[in-house]
Amino acid sequence: MHDMRNRLGQFLKAGHLGTLLTSFLYFDFCFAAWVLNAAMAPFISEELHLSHAQKGLVLSIPVIAGALMRLPLGILSQYIGRKRAAQVEMGLIVAGLTYGYFFVDTLASLVLMGMFLGVAGASFGVALSLGAGWYPPKYKGLAMGIAGAGNSGAVIAMLFAPPLAMVLGWRAVYGVAAIPVLVAMALLQIFAKEPPDREHKRLRDYLGILVEKDAWVFNLLYMVTFGGFIGLTTFLPTLFHDQYQIPKAQVGQFSAGIVVAASLLRILGGWLADKVGGIRLLFGLFLVIMASVLVSATMPASPWVMVACLVVAFSAMGAGNGAVFQLVPLRFRSSTAVATSLIGEIGALAGGLLPNAMGLGKHWTGSFAPGFCFIACLATMSMIALGTVTHAWTTSWVAPGGRAHETSEPVLS
Repeated sequence: MHDMRNRLGQFLKAGHLGTLLTSFLYFDFCFAAWVLNAAMAPFISEELHLSHAQKGLVLSIPVIAGALMRLPLGILSQYIGRKRAAQVEMGLIVAGLTYGYFFVDTLASLVLMGMFLGVAGASFGVALSLGAGWYPPKYKGLAMGIAGAGNSGAVIAMLFAPPLAMVLGWRAVYGVAAIPVLVAMALLQIFAKEPPDREHKRLRDYLGILVEKDAWVFNLLYMVTFGGFIGLTTFLPTLFHDQYQIPKAQVGQFSAGIVVAASLLRILGGWLADKVGGIRLLFGLFLVIMASVLVSATMPASPWVMVACLVVAFSAMGAGNGAVFQLVPLRFRSSTAVATSLIGEIGALAGGLLPNAMGLGKHWTGSFAPGFCFIACLATMSMIALGTVTHAWTTSWVAPGGRAHETSEPVLS
């Protein structure tokens, strides 16, 4: 216990806590806005009479739009600074939520609203790079895990959006959601400090990451850990309502506990990856993900059995997110924001495919099982890819197992 306190004290002194915590809040409230349509899907689909295929489309739009915006926002942050890029993004989110409050009343306007919400999903790379930018390599996993735990914003949306939609109407929830985003903007402006690890390069140099083989291995890994997480998160309320007839106002309660597991385990995953190595940890986590989603694909008769299976799957995905982003800043030290944004973009795109796989699977086969099988296939491919690069990685830029090489620590200015 004494040793753990000493390590925590060392971590707190190693970086800039105000930047880390406000980056977490920035990502947290943006993530909540990103999954608003998912949290309110039963209300929206009932009023607009959406089919299963249309539900999948509507739920996938914010995910896909957010994915496509991640790399451009990451590149912008390298030019104007991550703190400024975050403020620009949150301003656009508030404008989008205002549009939703006043104008969304058809399927077409709902699709457009999904694109606005996608802006919120672009926060990932900037938030993690900003929050962890002050921390030395040996603490990168934990710092990235804390900032990345902002995906717990999905819990906020799942718990509060359905009851508010029941009382105020689902359109009014867009207006309510603008308030915490404005709070995050104010706190980030006051307490965050731009990290010193940003390099100024030409656009061509930043885009060079698109042809890096290692980046595409990370992309595949993150398609499982984050793509599976966000894809299932957006579909959980619909799954529990359509498959198990859970009342609309209560679907968030079933979903929230599952999402909490992923958020908490992300921090633990980052910490464990610092200790045992991200590569070693990911192999075990992918096996857990494969087993749990395949059991979920059997569509258990009891919703509580499904909850248990998904808690295991989400826990492994959350820890896997932390493990992946323990490795990324070690590989791409001077362009972490761009690398993180690219990897987050491809991972989220996979998540955007998952609601469609669920909806179309239900339409054509009468079951949501194809979506779960899609994740299991990605996990298998990821294990094979990771196995092929492990030797090259551990003999060049990372220590055996995926731990960081000891380096000197940056000095705060």
